[in-house]
Amino acid sequence: MSSYTDPYASSRETTEGTVFSVTGGDWDSLVTEIGQAKEERVVVNMGPQHPSTHGVLRLVLELEGETVTEVRCGIGYLHTGIEKNIEFRNWTQGVTFVTRMDYLAPLFNETAYCLGVEKLLGITNDVPERASVIRVLMMELNRISSHMVALGTGALELGALSPMIFCFREREKVLDVFEMISGLRMNMAYIRPGGLQQDLPAGALAKIRATVKDLRKSFKDNEKLLVGNSIWMKRTEGIGYLDLAGATTLGVTGPVLRSTGLPWDLRKVQPYCGYENYKFDVVTADTCDVYGRFLIRVNELEQSLRIIEQAVDKLEKLEGAPVMVEDKKIAWPAQLALGGDGLGNSLDHIREIMGTSMESLIHHFKLVTEGFRVPAGQVYAAVESPRGELGAHVVSDGGTRPYRVHFREPSFNNLQSTSAMCEGSMVADIIGAVASIDPVMGGVDR
Repeated sequence: MSSYTDPYASSRETTEGTVFSVTGGDWDSLVTEIGQAKEERVVVNMGPQHPSTHGVLRLVLELEGETVTEVRCGIGYLHTGIEKNIEFRNWTQGVTFVTRMDYLAPLFNETAYCLGVEKLLGITNDVPERASVIRVLMMELNRISSHMVALGTGALELGALSPMIFCFREREKVLDVFEMISGLRMNMAYIRPGGLQQDLPAGALAKIRATVKDLRKSFKDNEKLLVGNSIWMKRTEGIGYLDLAGATTLGVTGPVLRSTGLPWDLRKVQPYCGYENYKFDVVTADTCDVYGRFLIRVNELEQSLRIIEQAVDKLEKLEGAPVMVEDKKIAWPAQLALGGDGLGNSLDHIREIMGTSMESLIHHFKLVTEGFRVPAGQVYAAVESPRGELGAHVVSDGGTRPYRVHFREPSFNNLQSTSAMCEGSMVADIIGAVASIDPVMGGVDR
């Protein structure tokens, strides 16, 4: 038993040990103590449910008046055990888990994971060109939808309502395209090891071209509202300052790093999925503040539209090409179709393998229930997500399930910069600083 005694903590013995019930201090003595110290600092809790923090992020603040003297991030409120769950599913089923990590950028999660699995299988160069082009197309659409949330909620948290409405209006158009192609608006599990779940439906390219034209025109609404707006500038210029030395020391990537002037973008420096064949610019700023990160995201929208247009041109020339590797020991056998009740197996395909080929039926059954085997080894594959470098460390022991999958999630790394950005600033400026990091807690707490 503990010999610890506290006038404000009564104790009782339980099977788990001594439990203390702590009460507040004596009010009279507390009142006399206030004012005796040269400086008065209070500790306040912001979150995890707070109207002006991104998701379920908890910030523990030490304040001296309105000035923040210390910031600590509390995470883990959205923990799902995704990385652990993957170890109990086959390689293809893993896609269904990883897509739910950063729920604003599901296609980037899927791509990083699949690139890793394909490296282990040694089929990176066997993935059909049409599949790689569609991956690029979907990722850039996803970059736009993610930036729409970042810009819209970031503005809302600082008191601007209209940008939020405009951003979600544009995001809805992108989600309509996702639904048309994959059957789902988010968490699509559309990208699979070896290729894609299915090819683009009829009329998809025309719809995408029309959407790009519409978005390019509509994006100007937010630019007119915020770029150069004196109130917006006062809330963002010089706020959340983090220079290049601080960003590289903390392992920060994405728009936060590019706001220091460094043009680090994996699509350019370590191309994947054929990004070296597309013309686009890496957007940077030299302000190291919230305003610079805002400008980068605004200008990246146009670069994504440029890439999407180039991808559509490529896809028109690749009409009818395969979207899955030829190796039937890896390629998921089902041919999917989008019917009135949603996405499912093509009935024609089911009829064919049930009625004409016993071998195909057995193969289908074994591949779906057991999955394919992946040679033992470990790889790291990274993509440039809307928040920075998203990397998948994939380990195989030679079986039909991953031995270990661990993600280098940019939101998790970028949140380390909160203290550097916020300490010494005002309480109100924390909101803008955290919004400019754009953390997604599903990715942080995976």
